[in-house]
Amino acid sequence: MTKEETGRGDRPTAIENQGSRLIKRAIRPLVAIRPEITAICAGFLVGAIVVWVTGHPVVETFYHLFRGAFGSRIAIGMTLTRATPIIFTGLAVAIAFKCGLFNIGAEGQLQVGAFAAAWVGIALPPMPPVIHISLAFAAGAAAGLLWAVVPAVLKVTRGAHEVVTTMMLAHVGILLASYLVTGPFKDPGPVPQTEWIASTAQLTRLLPPTQLSTALFVALLCAIAVYLFLWKTSPGYAIRAAGLNPKAAEAGGVPVARSIMLALLLSGALAGLGGAGEILGVFHRFIDGFSPGYGWTGIGVALVGRMHPLGVILAAVLFGALRAGGGTVARAVGVPLDITVVIQGTIILFIAAQRMTEFLWERRRKK
Repeated sequence: MTKEETGRGDRPTAIENQGSRLIKRAIRPLVAIRPEITAICAGFLVGAIVVWVTGHPVVETFYHLFRGAFGSRIAIGMTLTRATPIIFTGLAVAIAFKCGLFNIGAEGQLQVGAFAAAWVGIALPPMPPVIHISLAFAAGAAAGLLWAVVPAVLKVTRGAHEVVTTMMLAHVGILLASYLVTGPFKDPGPVPQTEWIASTAQLTRLLPPTQLSTALFVALLCAIAVYLFLWKTSPGYAIRAAGLNPKAAEAGGVPVARSIMLALLLSGALAGLGGAGEILGVFHRFIDGFSPGYGWTGIGVALVGRMHPLGVILAAVLFGALRAGGGTVARAVGVPLDITVVIQGTIILFIAAQRMTEFLWERRRKK
Protein backbone atom coordinates (compact mmCIF):
# COMPACT_ATOMS: atom_id res chain seq x y z
CA MET A 1 0.00 0.00 0.00
CA THR A 2 1.42 3.40 -0.99
CA LYS A 3 1.85 6.32 1.43
CA GLU A 4 -0.73 8.29 -0.47
CA GLU A 5 -3.26 5.51 0.02
CA THR A 6 -2.33 5.25 3.70
CA GLY A 7 -2.78 8.99 4.14
CA ARG A 8 -6.15 8.92 2.46
CA GLY A 9 -7.17 6.05 4.71
CA ASP A 10 -6.03 7.82 7.89
CA ARG A 11 -7.61 11.20 7.15
CA PRO A 12 -11.23 10.25 8.05
CA THR A 13 -9.98 8.71 11.29
CA ALA A 14 -8.25 11.96 12.30
CA ILE A 15 -11.38 13.97 11.50
CA GLU A 16 -13.48 11.56 13.51
CA ASN A 17 -11.11 11.86 16.47
CA GLN A 18 -11.22 15.64 16.30
CA GLY A 19 -15.02 15.57 16.14
CA SER A 20 -15.12 13.23 19.13
CA ARG A 21 -12.91 15.59 21.13
CA LEU A 22 -15.13 18.54 20.25
CA ILE A 23 -18.25 16.64 21.32
CA LYS A 24 -16.65 15.65 24.62
CA ARG A 25 -15.57 19.23 25.23
CA ALA A 26 -19.09 20.47 24.50
CA ILE A 27 -20.82 18.04 26.85
CA ARG A 28 -18.26 18.36 29.65
CA PRO A 29 -20.17 21.23 31.35
CA LEU A 30 -23.39 19.19 31.18
CA VAL A 31 -21.64 16.23 32.81
CA ALA A 32 -20.37 18.52 35.57
CA ILE A 33 -23.88 19.70 36.42
CA ARG A 34 -25.49 16.29 36.01
CA PRO A 35 -26.55 16.12 39.70
CA GLU A 36 -28.31 19.48 39.40
CA ILE A 37 -30.08 18.47 36.19
CA THR A 38 -31.15 15.21 37.87
CA ALA A 39 -32.43 17.08 40.92
CA ILE A 40 -34.43 19.53 38.78
CA CYS A 41 -35.98 16.68 36.79
CA ALA A 42 -36.80 14.87 40.03
CA GLY A 43 -38.43 18.00 41.43
CA PHE A 44 -40.70 18.36 38.42
CA LEU A 45 -41.46 14.63 38.48
CA VAL A 46 -42.53 14.78 42.12
CA GLY A 47 -44.60 17.88 41.33
CA ALA A 48 -46.29 16.02 38.49
CA ILE A 49 -47.10 13.10 40.79
CA VAL A 50 -48.61 15.44 43.38
CA VAL A 51 -50.70 17.17 40.70
CA TRP A 52 -51.91 13.81 39.36
CA VAL A 53 -52.72 12.39 42.81
CA THR A 54 -54.77 15.46 43.70
CA GLY A 55 -56.86 15.04 40.55
CA HIS A 56 -55.58 17.92 38.43
CA PRO A 57 -54.48 17.68 34.77
CA VAL A 58 -50.71 17.26 34.69
CA VAL A 59 -49.99 18.37 31.12
CA GLU A 60 -52.24 21.42 31.37
CA THR A 61 -50.71 22.36 34.71
CA PHE A 62 -47.15 22.38 33.41
CA TYR A 63 -48.22 24.10 30.20
CA HIS A 64 -49.65 26.99 32.21
CA LEU A 65 -46.60 26.94 34.51
CA PHE A 66 -44.32 27.47 31.51
CA ARG A 67 -46.68 29.99 29.91
CA GLY A 68 -46.90 32.00 33.11
CA ALA A 69 -43.11 32.12 33.36
CA PHE A 70 -41.96 32.61 29.75
CA GLY A 71 -45.04 32.75 27.54
CA SER A 72 -45.11 36.50 26.97
CA ARG A 73 -43.20 39.71 27.47
CA ILE A 74 -45.07 40.35 30.72
CA ALA A 75 -44.44 36.78 31.92
CA ILE A 76 -40.70 37.14 31.32
CA GLY A 77 -40.75 40.45 33.17
CA MET A 78 -42.48 38.85 36.15
CA THR A 79 -40.01 35.95 36.18
CA LEU A 80 -36.99 38.26 36.14
CA THR A 81 -38.60 40.50 38.77
CA ARG A 82 -38.83 37.55 41.15
CA ALA A 83 -35.39 36.28 40.20
CA THR A 84 -33.59 39.58 40.90
CA PRO A 85 -33.63 39.58 44.75
CA ILE A 86 -32.66 35.91 44.95
CA ILE A 87 -29.67 36.54 42.70
CA PHE A 88 -28.45 38.88 45.44
CA THR A 89 -29.18 36.48 48.29
CA GLY A 90 -27.83 33.51 46.34
CA LEU A 91 -24.57 35.38 45.78
CA ALA A 92 -24.52 36.27 49.48
CA VAL A 93 -24.78 32.62 50.49
CA ALA A 94 -22.30 31.53 47.80
CA ILE A 95 -19.49 33.93 48.73
CA ALA A 96 -19.70 32.88 52.38
CA PHE A 97 -19.76 29.21 51.44
CA LYS A 98 -16.59 29.62 49.39
CA CYS A 99 -14.92 30.39 52.71
CA GLY A 100 -16.48 27.32 54.32
CA LEU A 101 -19.19 29.39 56.04
CA PHE A 102 -22.98 29.06 56.08
CA ASN A 103 -24.69 32.44 56.13
CA ILE A 104 -28.25 31.49 57.08
CA GLY A 105 -29.14 35.07 57.96
CA ALA A 106 -29.50 36.61 54.50
CA GLU A 107 -33.21 37.25 55.11
CA GLY A 108 -32.50 39.50 58.10
CA GLN A 109 -29.69 41.28 56.24
CA LEU A 110 -32.03 41.82 53.30
CA GLN A 111 -34.70 43.31 55.57
CA VAL A 112 -32.41 45.78 57.34
CA GLY A 113 -30.83 46.70 53.99
CA ALA A 114 -34.27 47.36 52.54
CA PHE A 115 -35.27 49.59 55.43
CA ALA A 116 -32.00 51.55 55.28
CA ALA A 117 -32.48 52.16 51.55
CA ALA A 118 -36.07 53.29 52.15
CA TRP A 119 -34.95 55.69 54.86
CA VAL A 120 -32.35 57.28 52.55
CA GLY A 121 -34.97 57.52 49.82
CA ILE A 122 -37.31 59.36 52.18
CA ALA A 123 -35.03 61.44 54.42
CA LEU A 124 -32.58 62.99 51.96
CA PRO A 125 -33.53 66.18 50.09
CA PRO A 126 -34.02 66.18 46.31
CA MET A 127 -30.81 65.53 44.38
CA PRO A 128 -29.74 64.04 41.05
CA PRO A 129 -31.15 60.51 40.67
CA VAL A 130 -27.74 58.89 40.13
CA ILE A 131 -26.50 60.25 43.47
CA HIS A 132 -29.71 59.52 45.38
CA ILE A 133 -29.97 55.94 44.07
CA SER A 134 -26.27 55.31 44.70
CA LEU A 135 -26.59 56.54 48.29
CA ALA A 136 -29.67 54.37 48.85
CA PHE A 137 -27.89 51.28 47.53
CA ALA A 138 -24.85 52.13 49.64
CA ALA A 139 -27.04 52.43 52.72
CA GLY A 140 -28.63 49.04 52.00
CA ALA A 141 -25.23 47.40 51.56
CA ALA A 142 -23.88 49.06 54.70
CA ALA A 143 -26.87 47.93 56.78
CA GLY A 144 -26.54 44.34 55.56
CA LEU A 145 -22.81 44.43 56.20
CA LEU A 146 -23.28 45.78 59.73
CA TRP A 147 -25.80 43.00 60.41
CA ALA A 148 -23.06 40.50 59.59
CA VAL A 149 -20.44 42.09 61.85
CA VAL A 150 -21.51 40.33 65.05
CA PRO A 151 -21.51 36.80 63.53
CA ALA A 152 -18.15 37.53 61.87
CA VAL A 153 -16.52 38.79 65.07
CA LEU A 154 -17.94 35.94 67.15
CA LYS A 155 -16.73 33.42 64.58
CA VAL A 156 -13.18 34.78 64.53
CA THR A 157 -12.76 35.54 68.23
CA ARG A 158 -14.87 32.88 69.94
CA GLY A 159 -15.39 30.23 67.31
CA ALA A 160 -19.17 30.63 67.52
CA HIS A 161 -20.85 28.77 64.68
CA GLU A 162 -22.15 31.18 62.07
CA VAL A 163 -25.27 29.08 61.41
CA VAL A 164 -26.53 29.81 64.91
CA THR A 165 -25.50 33.48 65.07
CA THR A 166 -26.68 34.46 61.58
CA MET A 167 -30.01 32.69 62.00
CA MET A 168 -30.67 34.34 65.36
CA LEU A 169 -29.78 37.77 64.01
CA ALA A 170 -31.95 37.15 60.95
CA HIS A 171 -35.04 37.01 63.14
CA VAL A 172 -33.84 40.05 65.09
CA GLY A 173 -33.45 41.98 61.84
CA ILE A 174 -36.88 40.96 60.57
CA LEU A 175 -38.54 41.96 63.83
CA LEU A 176 -36.58 45.22 64.07
CA ALA A 177 -37.65 46.29 60.59
CA SER A 178 -41.23 45.30 61.42
CA TYR A 179 -41.15 47.39 64.62
CA LEU A 180 -39.78 50.44 62.81
CA VAL A 181 -42.41 50.31 60.07
CA THR A 182 -45.28 49.70 62.48
CA GLY A 183 -44.08 52.35 64.92
CA PRO A 184 -41.93 55.45 64.41
CA PHE A 185 -41.75 55.31 60.61
CA LYS A 186 -45.28 54.16 59.85
CA ASP A 187 -47.20 56.07 57.18
CA PRO A 188 -50.76 56.94 58.28
CA GLY A 189 -53.19 54.20 57.32
CA PRO A 190 -54.00 50.59 58.15
CA VAL A 191 -51.01 49.03 56.33
CA PRO A 192 -47.64 48.97 58.16
CA GLN A 193 -45.50 50.76 55.59
CA THR A 194 -43.37 53.87 55.23
CA GLU A 195 -44.21 56.84 53.07
CA TRP A 196 -43.17 56.82 49.43
CA ILE A 197 -39.49 57.30 48.66
CA ALA A 198 -38.57 60.32 46.54
CA SER A 199 -38.90 59.98 42.79
CA THR A 200 -35.16 60.63 42.48
CA ALA A 201 -34.50 57.41 44.41
CA GLN A 202 -36.73 55.20 42.26
CA LEU A 203 -35.17 52.86 39.73
CA THR A 204 -36.30 52.83 36.10
CA ARG A 205 -38.79 50.14 35.09
CA LEU A 206 -37.60 47.98 32.19
CA LEU A 207 -40.75 46.14 31.05
CA PRO A 208 -43.86 48.04 32.10
CA PRO A 209 -46.42 47.17 33.36
CA THR A 210 -44.24 44.61 35.19
CA GLN A 211 -42.15 45.70 38.15
CA LEU A 212 -38.85 44.64 36.58
CA SER A 213 -36.34 47.41 37.18
CA THR A 214 -32.69 48.20 36.63
CA ALA A 215 -32.00 46.39 39.90
CA LEU A 216 -31.58 43.37 37.59
CA PHE A 217 -28.54 45.03 36.02
CA VAL A 218 -27.13 45.74 39.48
CA ALA A 219 -27.60 42.06 40.38
CA LEU A 220 -25.82 40.92 37.22
CA LEU A 221 -22.97 43.37 37.84
CA CYS A 222 -22.66 42.00 41.37
CA ALA A 223 -22.46 38.47 39.96
CA ILE A 224 -19.64 39.52 37.64
CA ALA A 225 -17.90 41.33 40.49
CA VAL A 226 -18.15 38.28 42.76
CA TYR A 227 -16.68 36.06 40.05
CA LEU A 228 -13.77 38.44 39.37
CA PHE A 229 -13.17 38.90 43.09
CA LEU A 230 -13.13 35.19 43.96
CA TRP A 231 -11.13 33.94 40.98
CA LYS A 232 -9.01 36.92 39.90
CA THR A 233 -7.85 38.61 43.13
CA SER A 234 -5.59 37.67 46.02
CA PRO A 235 -8.25 38.19 48.74
CA GLY A 236 -10.63 36.03 46.72
CA TYR A 237 -8.01 33.30 46.45
CA ALA A 238 -7.47 33.53 50.21
CA ILE A 239 -11.21 33.10 50.81
CA ARG A 240 -11.37 30.01 48.59
CA ALA A 241 -8.21 28.56 50.13
CA ALA A 242 -9.57 29.07 53.65
CA GLY A 243 -12.78 27.37 52.60
CA LEU A 244 -11.04 24.32 51.15
CA ASN A 245 -8.69 23.68 54.07
CA PRO A 246 -8.25 26.38 56.74
CA LYS A 247 -5.34 24.65 58.48
CA ALA A 248 -3.37 24.14 55.30
CA ALA A 249 -4.21 27.67 54.18
CA GLU A 250 -2.98 29.14 57.45
CA ALA A 251 0.19 27.09 57.25
CA GLY A 252 0.72 28.49 53.77
CA GLY A 253 0.44 32.08 54.99
CA VAL A 254 -3.21 32.74 54.15
CA PRO A 255 -4.86 35.10 56.69
CA VAL A 256 -7.76 32.79 57.54
CA ALA A 257 -9.35 35.00 60.22
CA ARG A 258 -9.31 38.02 57.93
CA SER A 259 -10.76 35.95 55.08
CA ILE A 260 -13.62 34.78 57.32
CA MET A 261 -14.39 38.35 58.32
CA LEU A 262 -14.27 39.57 54.74
CA ALA A 263 -16.46 36.74 53.40
CA LEU A 264 -19.20 37.24 55.98
CA LEU A 265 -19.19 41.03 55.63
CA LEU A 266 -19.39 40.85 51.83
CA SER A 267 -22.16 38.28 52.19
CA GLY A 268 -24.18 40.63 54.37
CA ALA A 269 -23.58 43.54 52.01
CA LEU A 270 -24.87 41.55 49.01
CA ALA A 271 -28.03 40.56 50.88
CA GLY A 272 -28.55 44.19 51.90
CA LEU A 273 -28.23 45.25 48.26
CA GLY A 274 -30.98 42.77 47.41
CA GLY A 275 -33.31 44.43 49.89
CA ALA A 276 -32.42 47.89 48.57
CA GLY A 277 -33.15 46.80 45.01
CA GLU A 278 -36.64 45.64 45.99
CA ILE A 279 -37.49 48.93 47.67
CA LEU A 280 -36.00 51.22 45.02
CA GLY A 281 -37.21 49.23 42.04
CA VAL A 282 -40.41 47.36 42.99
CA PHE A 283 -42.27 48.80 45.98
CA HIS A 284 -40.89 52.38 46.25
CA ARG A 285 -41.55 52.19 50.00
CA PHE A 286 -40.78 49.73 52.80
CA ILE A 287 -43.75 47.44 53.46
CA ASP A 288 -43.83 45.06 56.40
CA GLY A 289 -43.54 41.51 55.10
CA PHE A 290 -42.58 42.57 51.56
CA SER A 291 -40.22 39.60 51.26
CA PRO A 292 -41.80 36.14 50.85
CA GLY A 293 -38.52 34.64 52.06
CA TYR A 294 -35.98 35.75 49.47
CA GLY A 295 -33.16 35.26 51.96
CA TRP A 296 -34.14 31.67 52.71
CA THR A 297 -34.68 30.94 48.99
CA GLY A 298 -31.18 32.22 48.32
CA ILE A 299 -29.78 29.24 50.22
CA GLY A 300 -31.46 26.83 47.81
CA VAL A 301 -30.46 28.94 44.81
CA ALA A 302 -26.81 28.85 45.90
CA LEU A 303 -26.97 25.07 46.35
CA VAL A 304 -28.55 24.46 42.95
CA GLY A 305 -26.10 26.91 41.36
CA ARG A 306 -23.08 25.06 42.81
CA MET A 307 -22.01 28.23 44.64
CA HIS A 308 -20.87 29.76 41.32
CA PRO A 309 -22.12 33.22 40.23
CA LEU A 310 -23.29 31.97 36.82
CA GLY A 311 -25.01 29.00 38.41
CA VAL A 312 -26.67 31.32 40.92
CA ILE A 313 -28.11 33.43 38.11
CA LEU A 314 -29.51 30.39 36.27
CA ALA A 315 -30.93 28.87 39.46
CA ALA A 316 -32.50 32.20 40.44
CA VAL A 317 -34.23 32.42 37.05
CA LEU A 318 -35.54 28.87 37.56
CA PHE A 319 -36.92 29.68 41.00
CA GLY A 320 -38.26 33.01 39.75
CA ALA A 321 -40.02 31.18 36.92
CA LEU A 322 -41.65 28.82 39.41
CA ARG A 323 -42.92 31.76 41.46
CA ALA A 324 -44.20 33.64 38.41
CA GLY A 325 -45.75 30.61 36.73
CA GLY A 326 -47.35 29.35 39.93
CA GLY A 327 -49.82 32.22 39.93
CA THR A 328 -50.92 31.45 36.37
CA VAL A 329 -51.39 27.78 37.25
CA ALA A 330 -53.52 28.67 40.27
CA ARG A 331 -55.78 30.91 38.16
CA ALA A 332 -56.03 28.68 35.07
CA VAL A 333 -56.17 25.17 36.54
CA GLY A 334 -56.92 25.68 40.21
CA VAL A 335 -53.75 23.98 41.43
CA PRO A 336 -52.65 25.66 44.68
CA LEU A 337 -49.61 27.90 44.49
CA ASP A 338 -47.93 25.57 46.98
CA ILE A 339 -47.12 23.17 44.12
CA THR A 340 -44.17 25.43 43.26
CA VAL A 341 -42.95 25.13 46.85
CA VAL A 342 -43.14 21.34 46.52
CA ILE A 343 -41.02 21.45 43.37
CA GLN A 344 -38.48 23.82 44.91
CA GLY A 345 -38.24 21.78 48.09
CA THR A 346 -37.74 18.54 46.17
CA ILE A 347 -34.97 20.06 44.06
CA ILE A 348 -33.18 21.33 47.16
CA LEU A 349 -33.68 17.99 48.94
CA PHE A 350 -32.11 16.03 46.08
CA ILE A 351 -29.22 18.49 45.81
CA ALA A 352 -28.58 18.30 49.56
CA ALA A 353 -28.71 14.50 49.47
CA GLN A 354 -26.22 14.42 46.61
CA ARG A 355 -23.87 16.83 48.42
CA MET A 356 -24.06 14.76 51.59
CA THR A 357 -23.34 11.57 49.63
CA GLU A 358 -20.28 13.20 48.05
CA PHE A 359 -19.10 14.37 51.47
CA LEU A 360 -19.49 10.95 53.09
CA TRP A 361 -17.85 9.17 50.15
CA GLU A 362 -14.89 11.56 50.21
CA ARG A 363 -14.57 11.13 53.97
CA ARG A 364 -14.60 7.35 53.63
CA ARG A 365 -12.04 7.47 50.80
CA LYS A 366 -9.65 9.55 52.92
CA LYS A 367 -9.93 7.08 55.80
